[in-house]
Amino acid sequence: MTYCVGLMLKQGLVFMSDTRTNSGVDNISTFRKMFTWDVPGDRSITLMTAGNLATTQSVVSLLEERSKEPGERQPGILEEESMFQVATMVGNLLKEVIATHAEAGQRADSTFNATMILGGQIGDGEPRLFLIYPEGNFIEASFDTPFFQIGETKYGRPILVRAYDPEMSFEDAIKLLSLSFDSTIKANLSVSLPLDVHVYETGSLRNGRLFRIQDNDTYFLALSSGWGIALKDAFGQLPEFSFPEP
Repeated sequence: MTYCVGLMLKQGLVFMSDTRTNSGVDNISTFRKMFTWDVPGDRSITLMTAGNLATTQSVVSLLEERSKEPGERQPGILEEESMFQVATMVGNLLKEVIATHAEAGQRADSTFNATMILGGQIGDGEPRLFLIYPEGNFIEASFDTPFFQIGETKYGRPILVRAYDPEMSFEDAIKLLSLSFDSTIKANLSVSLPLDVHVYETGSLRNGRLFRIQDNDTYFLALSSGWGIALKDAFGQLPEFSFPEP
């Protein structure tokens, strides 16, 4: 399983993904699920993947190949003129790869399915964030729908809905996403550290801060412990329940 989140802020985009893949409790592996490309001064693009590993690796490998060999077959992501065009290209590529590997095509229950979060900025365009479905179509985030999740989404969503603020700093956004991942990790063994993070600042047109939160990270461990204590304290301060009179 997987958990990835892309978050829009007034000052830029924040991406976070876990790295665990498994086929059972005795077969656990670590694979990178976040991929970045940039041409300094022109563009920065980030892609996060969830779903069938063979499908997602095929899509990323094709994107890498086309970015290194401009002009062959189809334009690569480093040549497209807008983030919308990049999203269209990635969606079509995902659809083609799934169709190649499964006669069932784009059925929702296909074992070859995958979903992706794509975000970034090209030239004078605004930073944009997309959720790409196995069928190749996609939707775009806005400040009415300011974040996308893929993979194991339900455990980490409540904290995002309650605490998100478009004006928050990058540091607070990473704190918020870390709590979202901590809640997911606590509830589902198929999601785990290390976590990959990319922070993109609007207008920089180059990859921003890229780093990995390891499983022994002191900040993440302190945050997880402190959040558990804070929840218990908050629970104790809530009004007491009383049974109605018979």
